[in-house]
Amino acid sequence: MSEKKAYPLRINARVLEAMQRWADDDLRSLNAQIEYVMREALRKAGRIQPAEKPEAMRDDEA
Repeated sequence: MSEKKAYPLRINARVLEAMQRWADDDLRSLNAQIEYVMREALRKAGRIQPAEKPEAMRDDEA
């Protein structure tokens, strides 16, 4: 697992409330949801490479 760093975040109250609802729907913490959304946006923009699935989760190798 990669190193985690704390970072204070100022965010619009309506955006925060919407993120909290989304996190609740996905059974994630608010922090995990924010990180997930940011990671997906970075991946789609080509800024980071997709994470490789762990060995146990690969279903294409049978």
